[in-house]
Amino acid sequence: MSGMLYIVAAPSGGGKTSLVNALLESNSDIKLSVSYTTRPPRSGEVDGVNYHFVDEARFHQMVGDGDFLEYAEVFGCFYGTAQATINTLLKQEIDVVLEIDWQGAQQVRKLMPACRSIFIVPPSRAELERRLRGRGQDSEAVIARRTAEAVEEMSHYGEFDYLVVNDDFNSALADLKAVFRSRRLEIAVQSEVLKTQLSQLLE
Repeated sequence: MSGMLYIVAAPSGGGKTSLVNALLESNSDIKLSVSYTTRPPRSGEVDGVNYHFVDEARFHQMVGDGDFLEYAEVFGCFYGTAQATINTLLKQEIDVVLEIDWQGAQQVRKLMPACRSIFIVPPSRAELERRLRGRGQDSEAVIARRTAEAVEEMSHYGEFDYLVVNDDFNSALADLKAVFRSRRLEIAVQSEVLKTQLSQLLE
């Protein structure tokens, strides 16, 4: 039995990172894939923990070598997911989470169609705008642009396997955990995990 690859995507303001962090804290059998990026580290970020920080020459070499499961350019910086890292974790029977956008999700599905994908949305447009304003970092023009981008991202929700509404955080986290739990209860997985117990039951 191997682990499962899960894609988790959301628009800016959807609360994806907070939910994923809470999920990881509650289950040691789930790991977050650490992406490669060409953007400089932000305050408090650690290489190899938040991202693998590389220069553009190294990143493009990895693209040329076919190292990435998916990659994209976002606001002038490149981001990518190393396929070897994913495969190593899956072989160790660890479930892996990819935090990527809908475009990256499309790339991953083509190469790993067995993966599961989850899209997280805010409860309303008004709440989305409130969250974007709550950061206190952006001008109204930037907020308007981010809102428009979020609406475009949310239009792709139908491409995903699961949809989680992040209204109440604890409820949304419970829904997210349920997706992971349900897969582990599938007959193919349980038959392997409980092989001895099932054999004894049927003697």
